[in-house]
Amino acid sequence: QVQLVESGGGLVQPGGSLRLSCAASGSIFSITVMGWYRQAPGKAREFVANIISGGIANYEDSVKGRFTISRDNAKNAVYLQMNGLKPEDTAVYYCKLGRPGLYYWGKGTLVTVSS
Repeated sequence: QVQLVESGGGLVQPGGSLRLSCAASGSIFSITVMGWYRQAPGKAREFVANIISGGIANYEDSVKGRFTISRDNAKNAVYLQMNGLKPEDTAVYYCKLGRPGLYYWGKGTLVTVSS
Protein backbone atom coordinates (compact mmCIF):
# COMPACT_ATOMS: atom_id res chain seq x y z
CA GLN A 1 0.00 0.00 0.00
CA VAL A 2 1.41 3.35 -1.04
CA GLN A 3 1.52 6.20 1.43
CA LEU A 4 2.75 9.74 0.91
CA VAL A 5 3.83 11.74 3.92
CA GLU A 6 4.38 15.49 3.71
CA SER A 7 6.37 17.51 6.21
CA GLY A 8 7.86 20.95 6.62
CA GLY A 9 4.77 23.09 6.97
CA GLY A 10 4.31 25.67 9.69
CA LEU A 11 3.89 29.30 10.56
CA VAL A 12 6.20 31.79 8.89
CA GLN A 13 6.27 35.56 8.56
CA PRO A 14 5.80 37.26 5.19
CA GLY A 15 9.03 37.14 3.25
CA GLY A 16 10.16 34.01 5.01
CA SER A 17 11.01 30.56 3.68
CA LEU A 18 9.91 26.98 4.18
CA ARG A 19 10.92 23.71 2.59
CA LEU A 20 8.27 21.06 2.15
CA SER A 21 9.14 17.40 1.76
CA CYS A 22 7.08 14.47 0.56
CA ALA A 23 8.23 10.89 0.75
CA ALA A 24 6.47 7.86 -0.66
CA SER A 25 6.52 4.47 0.98
CA GLY A 26 5.25 1.17 -0.32
CA SER A 27 5.42 -0.39 -3.74
CA ILE A 28 5.32 2.37 -6.26
CA PHE A 29 6.90 2.06 -9.68
CA SER A 30 7.44 4.12 -12.76
CA ILE A 31 6.79 7.49 -11.17
CA THR A 32 6.88 10.03 -13.96
CA VAL A 33 5.26 13.03 -12.31
CA MET A 34 5.79 14.51 -8.88
CA GLY A 35 4.01 17.65 -7.86
CA TRP A 36 2.53 19.96 -5.30
CA TYR A 37 -0.98 21.38 -5.02
CA ARG A 38 -2.52 23.63 -2.42
CA GLN A 39 -5.93 24.45 -1.06
CA ALA A 40 -6.65 27.70 0.72
CA PRO A 41 -9.65 28.03 3.05
CA GLY A 42 -12.85 28.25 1.06
CA LYS A 43 -11.11 27.70 -2.27
CA ALA A 44 -10.60 24.82 -4.66
CA ARG A 45 -7.38 22.85 -4.73
CA GLU A 46 -4.95 24.35 -7.23
CA PHE A 47 -1.77 23.35 -8.98
CA VAL A 48 1.47 24.79 -7.61
CA ALA A 49 4.31 23.00 -9.34
CA ASN A 50 5.36 19.67 -10.79
CA ILE A 51 8.46 18.00 -12.10
CA ILE A 52 8.38 15.28 -14.70
CA SER A 53 10.83 12.67 -15.90
CA GLY A 54 13.90 14.35 -17.23
CA GLY A 55 13.70 17.09 -14.66
CA ILE A 56 11.38 19.49 -16.45
CA ALA A 57 9.61 21.68 -13.90
CA ASN A 58 6.39 23.61 -14.26
CA TYR A 59 5.06 26.32 -11.98
CA GLU A 60 1.87 28.19 -11.41
CA ASP A 61 2.42 31.81 -12.39
CA SER A 62 2.10 33.31 -8.92
CA VAL A 63 4.94 31.18 -7.52
CA LYS A 64 7.41 31.46 -10.39
CA GLY A 65 10.71 32.85 -9.18
CA ARG A 66 9.84 32.17 -5.55
CA PHE A 67 9.27 28.41 -5.35
CA THR A 68 11.58 25.65 -6.55
CA ILE A 69 10.56 22.03 -6.93
CA SER A 70 13.06 19.19 -6.87
CA ARG A 71 12.94 15.40 -6.68
CA ASP A 72 15.01 12.48 -5.47
CA ASN A 73 14.10 9.48 -7.58
CA ALA A 74 16.04 7.06 -5.43
CA LYS A 75 13.97 8.04 -2.41
CA ASN A 76 10.68 8.57 -4.26
CA ALA A 77 10.67 12.01 -2.72
CA VAL A 78 9.75 15.47 -3.89
CA TYR A 79 10.57 18.80 -2.30
CA LEU A 80 9.28 22.35 -2.55
CA GLN A 81 11.53 25.20 -1.51
CA MET A 82 9.36 28.24 -0.89
CA ASN A 83 11.00 31.64 -0.59
CA GLY A 84 9.49 35.09 -0.37
CA LEU A 85 6.30 33.73 1.13
CA LYS A 86 3.20 35.88 1.04
CA PRO A 87 -0.01 35.74 3.07
CA GLU A 88 -1.82 34.52 -0.03
CA ASP A 89 0.38 31.42 -0.01
CA THR A 90 -1.41 30.28 3.13
CA ALA A 91 -2.95 26.89 2.40
CA VAL A 92 -2.75 23.19 2.98
CA TYR A 93 -0.11 21.84 0.61
CA TYR A 94 -0.52 18.38 -0.88
CA CYS A 95 1.95 16.29 -2.80
CA LYS A 96 0.93 14.11 -5.72
CA LEU A 97 3.05 11.37 -7.22
CA GLY A 98 2.47 8.83 -9.92
CA ARG A 99 2.04 8.35 -13.60
CA PRO A 100 -0.83 8.98 -15.98
CA GLY A 101 -3.76 6.87 -14.84
CA LEU A 102 -2.41 6.19 -11.36
CA TYR A 103 -1.71 8.96 -8.90
CA TYR A 104 -1.35 9.07 -5.15
CA TRP A 105 -2.00 12.00 -2.83
CA GLY A 106 -0.62 12.89 0.55
CA LYS A 107 -2.78 14.13 3.40
CA GLY A 108 -1.35 17.61 3.33
CA THR A 109 0.72 19.94 5.44
CA LEU A 110 -0.45 23.37 6.56
CA VAL A 111 1.51 26.47 5.62
CA THR A 112 0.48 29.71 7.32
CA VAL A 113 2.06 32.99 6.31
CA SER A 114 1.24 35.70 8.81
CA SER A 115 2.86 38.40 10.87
